[in-house]
Amino acid sequence: MNKDESYDRGRAMRFDMFGEPGVRSLDNVDDFNEPLQDLVTRLCFGDVWSRPGLDRKTRSMLTIAILIGQSRPDQLRNHINGALANGVTKDEIREILLHATLYVGLPAGTDSWRHAREVLQENDVY
Repeated sequence: MNKDESYDRGRAMRFDMFGEPGVRSLDNVDDFNEPLQDLVTRLCFGDVWSRPGLDRKTRSMLTIAILIGQSRPDQLRNHINGALANGVTKDEIREILLHATLYVGLPAGTDSWRHAREVLQENDVY
């Protein structure tokens, strides 16, 4: 990978939010998945998540809502962990889930509640 400031910022943010599992995919990159990991690290976390317009807590809250709407449980679980690291509380996660469920529908919403509950329990904040 061609490392630069954007990549370094992105790697640091992935570590801050997700711990060692968040950078493990970077440490285990191969010639097939290197373009994806570079894109996620550099563009997603190094450029967009690092912009000053929104704080990380707000970005986490938005990301959770979007992932609920997309019915992406693996990413939702991952980003709930990141949200907790970014200061989002259990009560705030509950409100995001309730609000998003109203707009995206019960099937996507109820699945998301279950996954969120499991992540909160795993983090001893349930």
